[in-house]
Amino acid sequence: MSAASIGYADPPYIGCAHLYRDHPDYAGEVDHAALIARLEADYDGWVLHAAATPRSMAVLAPLIEHTGARWCSWVKGFAAFKRNVPVAYAWEPVLIKPARKPVVSKRLTMRDWIEHPITLKRGLTGAKPEAVCHWAFELLGARPDDSLDDMFPGTGAVTEAWRTWRLKFALPEAGPLFPRRQAA
Repeated sequence: MSAASIGYADPPYIGCAHLYRDHPDYAGEVDHAALIARLEADYDGWVLHAAATPRSMAVLAPLIEHTGARWCSWVKGFAAFKRNVPVAYAWEPVLIKPARKPVVSKRLTMRDWIEHPITLKRGLTGAKPEAVCHWAFELLGARPDDSLDDMFPGTGAVTEAWRTWRLKFALPEAGPLFPRRQAA
């Protein structure tokens, strides 16, 4: 099997770009049609985080219908609760198109959802927790020799999660077979 290229997109959510106007990479609202076209053209598999709002789902559903991507869920056991919002947004869709069929293993029970709290004080609103990224890599069918493009790097959390996920497959460095005894 050859290595796959993976695109990981965690853009400002539809209607929320203004929250990032002070970030150096700010470019206004993301063109999600162009983004999904790029994901399809440039990558073997991909992840796209989205908002659980009617507008977001209405825009994204027809754009991904033909891609073979799956709607998955990140359920936030702890989420930000806002004044005057009677029902909290405590989950978000994560659209995943596998690079290859995921492998069933003893490392992880595969589900199309994960429950994990949000991150706090990570530099940007919406920085993804390592566990959520690791779950997405597993659903992608990713392998440690694949390449990952963190398309919206923000805090660097996704790139760091890729590094730590790949370490799960690294063999420990070989030390001496019989370590020397310390003199007393």
